[in-house]
Amino acid sequence: MKHRLTSAFVCTALAVALLITPASAPVAAALPDPVLVAAGDISTCYGDGDAATALLLDRIPGTVVSLGDHAYPYSSAELLTTCYDRTWGRHKARTRPVVGNHEYKVGGGKPYFDYFGAAAGDPTKGYYSYDLAGWHVVALNSNCLIVACAAGSAQAQWLRADLTASAARTCQIALWHAPLFTSGKEHKPEPAMRDLFQILVDFGVEVNLTGHNHHYERFAPQLADGTADQARGVQEFVVGTGGASHYSFLPTPKPNSLVRENATHGVLALTLHPTTYDWRFHGIEGPFTDAGTAPCH
Repeated sequence: MKHRLTSAFVCTALAVALLITPASAPVAAALPDPVLVAAGDISTCYGDGDAATALLLDRIPGTVVSLGDHAYPYSSAELLTTCYDRTWGRHKARTRPVVGNHEYKVGGGKPYFDYFGAAAGDPTKGYYSYDLAGWHVVALNSNCLIVACAAGSAQAQWLRADLTASAARTCQIALWHAPLFTSGKEHKPEPAMRDLFQILVDFGVEVNLTGHNHHYERFAPQLADGTADQARGVQEFVVGTGGASHYSFLPTPKPNSLVRENATHGVLALTLHPTTYDWRFHGIEGPFTDAGTAPCH
């Protein structure tokens, strides 16, 4: 009898203990690494390339980067509303824009800055920065006759200060419209961006995304003078494939040009890991793609 009572007591105690023991806290799921989805040179208002690339955006999560020249022939309030807004505009809430040269063709860029609001930065500057997880992103203004780009300019001083303040972040990326390096036939390289590119090298920035020439091109990591340098160089991508008509390449590619494509529209997706990044070009026509992985400096 005593044995049965003891057993019953033990069972009751265990049951009570199970009832009052707090449940283990659920383990939070790890957040996916951030993604940037980028292209420039987007809406022509008479073509459907931008509608096709917007469909790519529909199925790729992350921050959308529009690399300038949002509407053609200029980014007026009317064309931004009737052309760009009906395609890429549905992703406006997650877009961080870059100002291109066609934005300044009407109203001194005011329609563009009005359309994007605070996301486009100070309208008198057109450059700004933000963080994505462990990455730091700077969006710069390559319209150097309007907002100076030289080494002593306000933009250059701001860039140095901004990158100094973000030095704790392992990886960094720079965005602007007109590339310093390009094999494009329509638009020559923009030498006025060399000083800003040098600052990227000085601070160990990993990637430079640009547009302006309507094609896709990827360069090996290089210094501001065009010297290939895997250890310190910045890898530049030209992604002018958002929807506008394609441009031709020069017969002879520029040094360090690794990949070129001008037969498809598409977007470049960058997955930003803590110490590396992946890139993949998503095209809408044909089998072309370009993908890879590289370490941060």
